Amino acid sequence: MGNETRAQEFHLPLAQITQSPLDCSVRYLTYSGDYARLGLEYMGAAPFPDTTSCELNLPSTTPSAVESLWCLTLLSPAATLTQLQRVLEFCAEQQWQINAIDTLAHRHECMVIRLQLNAELEFSPARFACLQLAEEIGADLVLQDSASQRVPTLAGFDMDSTLIDAEVIDELAKITGIGDQVAAITTAAMRGELDFRDSFKKRMALLKGFSEQRLAEIAQQLLLKEGAQKLLHCLRELGCKTVILSGGFTYFANFLQKERLAVDLIYANELEFAEGVLTGEVIEPIVDGMRKRLLLEEIARDMGLPLEQVVAVGDGANDIPMLNLGALGIAIHPKPKVRLEAPQAITLFGLDAALYLFGLNDQQIAKLGQP
Repeated sequence: MGNETRAQEFHLPLAQITQSPLDCSVRYLTYSGDYARLGLEYMGAAPFPDTTSCELNLPSTTPSAVESLWCLTLLSPAATLTQLQRVLEFCAEQQWQINAIDTLAHRHECMVIRLQLNAELEFSPARFACLQLAEEIGADLVLQDSASQRVPTLAGFDMDSTLIDAEVIDELAKITGIGDQVAAITTAAMRGELDFRDSFKKRMALLKGFSEQRLAEIAQQLLLKEGAQKLLHCLRELGCKTVILSGGFTYFANFLQKERLAVDLIYANELEFAEGVLTGEVIEPIVDGMRKRLLLEEIARDMGLPLEQVVAVGDGANDIPMLNLGALGIAIHPKPKVRLEAPQAITLFGLDAALYLFGLNDQQIAKLGQP
């Protein structure tokens, strides 16, 4: 009996959750101002022996209405009671009042728990404290204004290393035998150590003579980032317009739009060819970080949208300007500098995890269908 895995729901005051010395797997947690419902899987002694318990009863298909000032979302690939206790202790230390808790995903490989907070807080230091706690507990912890817990009307995406799992310019360089040289420049630029425009010109000059014929072969081989198709499909189903804003190339962005991804608009850099090969020259204007931000602002203005209905997603230093523009700026698998400067960050999951930050749960996402 001691080695048998048990699954139970415990009913207890929220504060009592932090008092168990035992650790186990969390299946869900809900709370609405009275008693919490905590679903656990454990072996041996019960973590809360003196509380009411019953069989697991998975949460409602509809999350609670968001009525608090802030939302703090825990995204864990293997949620444990210790992780959850640390988050609750952290909120108490910060004097953040928890008004409601919902479980948006309760798969074994993906647990997403959203806490609604009423708190007078300064976003930047609070966000940084959340990042530190996230590293400590081995999860993602995302803080956002509760008004941003809704589906956006416009979403801007970086392409390289965001929608696709590569930096295209590096892939071109590998074929020409100068991969290490170009990759070093790209890495420095994405970390914010080099000016993007200057680094872009240097890399393009090194690619002079690359055959146009090879581009189509490379486009077919590009791997999408995990969750990219699902996120863009769901956004289209939800009526959100999507745009690629890339320091990469229109050639590949157009291919993705035509063959792989539900994207509405594209802004990227044009490749210049002469007699079937790259000239190594740059066609202005270069889509750098500030141009990405200006283009996203312009698109929102043309659509008559306030910036509160706009989100941006990226991974590199040249994405920071647009990540700090609208309701949410989600850094996906970001470089260290970007993780520190972006308003929100997802490091342990694919792009589709952004849907939880829009207030959707797994049941609602499933109803949108598959791409």
